Amino acid sequence: MLFIAMLELASHRWGAVIMWHNSGELGGSVTRWQWRFGAALGFCRVWLIVALAVSATAGWHGSASAGQPAYEVTRNITYATCDGEELKADVYQPVGAGPFPAVICIHGGAWFSGGRYQMTLVARTLAEHGYVAISISYRLAPKYKFPAQIEDCRQALQWAKKVAGQYKIDPNRIAAWGYSAGGHLAALLGVSTPGIKAVVAGGAPCDFRQLPGEAKALAYWLGGTRSELPDVYRNASPAALVGPKSPPFFFYHGENDLLVPIEQPKQMLAALKKSGVQAELYIVPKTGHIAAFLNRQAIDEAIKFLDKHFSQAASKQ
Repeated sequence: MLFIAMLELASHRWGAVIMWHNSGELGGSVTRWQWRFGAALGFCRVWLIVALAVSATAGWHGSASAGQPAYEVTRNITYATCDGEELKADVYQPVGAGPFPAVICIHGGAWFSGGRYQMTLVARTLAEHGYVAISISYRLAPKYKFPAQIEDCRQALQWAKKVAGQYKIDPNRIAAWGYSAGGHLAALLGVSTPGIKAVVAGGAPCDFRQLPGEAKALAYWLGGTRSELPDVYRNASPAALVGPKSPPFFFYHGENDLLVPIEQPKQMLAALKKSGVQAELYIVPKTGHIAAFLNRQAIDEAIKFLDKHFSQAASKQ
């Protein structure tokens, strides 16, 4: 817990430094929202360290039985090639005949950092609970601006359906799960792409339409300010695309998250429910952005949510 607390403190302080720097570009006027989102950019600097903690704690859930692995892993699979860059995935397959429901796991890192190894804990736990977990890498900003990241996630979905037989995947039961920037991409994938049957979004920014018009904090990724590119900011906002055909959503968020405001998933939750979509929000008590990512109870609650919805889907087939 001390290690996690140190990471939380480091991420908050680095975020404050970033917004202090950016405030000069906006005449010294920094909103609470800008500060938090600037902090989210700084978070990726400690994200690599968090990955080490994930690796060290990934054995929380154990194996199927003594001496018998619950799953097998195939690493470094090329699921697509874009702009001459091979996009890789690691596939975690449960032991057994299948077919199994599948989950596309999407890492965070403010859209310009990180890697699929960050989702190791989630992917392993999913596989141990009877899901094929597909942990993906995707093109990163600033070299590749939006919508490159969500296009890669869609490519991963198409690939999963194409190789369903090879990896024991039920193509009619595929979900998306991500955290932080990955949570945003999972949410955006769910509301904009047919074929995603459920979404788990942790620590997820959901609506960029609320950013000040001249704020440059996301220009490295979205290509400019909201005033310059209002359609881009809208199209990147999962909350703007909610409709009655959106899949069921499970959000989880740290109660004390200073990087991504908890109002973000709360507002999207309300929009989903207004559209008649099943949606839940699990608030991780007394935790910030990083600790919520590593919270076992949140992961277990998310898997229960997937179990419920995929068992319902299977019974209708």
